[in-house]
Amino acid sequence: MDIQIKGKLFDEAQIKQRVAELAEQIERDAAGTPIVLVAVLKGSLVFAADLMREMTGSVQLDTVATSSYGKKSVSSGNVQLRKDLDLDVEGKYVVIIEDIIDTGQTLKFLCQHMTLHQPGQLKICTLLDKPARRLVTLDADYVGFEIPDEFVIGYGIDYAEQYRNLPYIGFVETD
Repeated sequence: MDIQIKGKLFDEAQIKQRVAELAEQIERDAAGTPIVLVAVLKGSLVFAADLMREMTGSVQLDTVATSSYGKKSVSSGNVQLRKDLDLDVEGKYVVIIEDIIDTGQTLKFLCQHMTLHQPGQLKICTLLDKPARRLVTLDADYVGFEIPDEFVIGYGIDYAEQYRNLPYIGFVETD
């Protein structure tokens, strides 16, 4: 399947500004408590790295990996945990970092799984929120941008492992 970039939703400057605002809000809400950012691989890596660099307090980074898309543009709905946490997050201020919330199934699964690790507080931070496609009840605590029901790429978000390197978020047309 080929894709064609139709345009930019958010450019580098818009993303940088919003990431800085989110970092400030998370640190304010954590109120001096050490923060553990949990990046959902691979899509949120760019966002998580930039978010972490904007923070001035104590922050740790860990990763989890899930799979529900494969090489398709639509989630299968079958979420699998491929990599769990390495850090002990018991009692800590944990923020799951996601690139995009689409159906919400992956994050619902992750939130349920994270309770096994007994975080003190569990929050969700997403760069992009696409509520038009939501299949489960789920709200993020921190949202970068709300987007329409478009397929997007760039700034870590891929299509079949391509386009993560784009410094902006674009929307595409698929064949």
